[in-house]
Amino acid sequence: MAVSTRTDEEIQRDILEELKWDTRVRPNEIGVAVKDGIVTLTGWVDSYLKKMAAEEAAHRVRGVKAVVNDIEVRLPSSAERTDEDLAKAALNALQWQAGVPADKIDVTVSHGWVTLKGEVEYGYQKREAERAVERLSGVRGVINLIRVKPGLSPTDLKQKIEQALVRNAELDAKRITVEVQGSKVILYGTVRSYAEKKAAEEAAWAAPGVSEVENHIVISLTP
Repeated sequence: MAVSTRTDEEIQRDILEELKWDTRVRPNEIGVAVKDGIVTLTGWVDSYLKKMAAEEAAHRVRGVKAVVNDIEVRLPSSAERTDEDLAKAALNALQWQAGVPADKIDVTVSHGWVTLKGEVEYGYQKREAERAVERLSGVRGVINLIRVKPGLSPTDLKQKIEQALVRNAELDAKRITVEVQGSKVILYGTVRSYAEKKAAEEAAWAAPGVSEVENHIVISLTP
């Protein structure tokens, strides 16, 4: 199916609109530049969570190929925390995060940057660990070095994900193609909404041993 390309100006306009809709971000804090579908975000915000929220907002826009996040985090004096205090908060956040094996994750903090290490069985556990920490006040950045244990063979992994897509009532599995390279999953095809695109991605992350998901699914209103 032919997919109409979008101009950089259209993409830039939609990202600015998306930023206005995201209550976590103030759009006047962030600059948006687009060239050949590659988005560069600039400016400064007062929390790492806002920086990541802006990046997620940009990725939600149709036509975006990649995002370069050059937003700077400048913490207000009220949000400053010692590394020791931040390390304790990070450990507590991981323990409260359902599904994350906190006892298998090591936390190191240096100048407000949190580094996560360890080994987990599922890719979503790695992602949830990062999300738990990035929400903390005082975080300047997160380096996620958590490894995902090798799981199923590529053939079995592909089959498991395809079965999960069929089970998902929100998705038309026939319109989605799954490719597996080692522990990396690549999704292709077309869906009718961003919610469907994310549902397919979440289904892939839920399989054991998945370390990376590339979502090349296109949103199309054409039946």
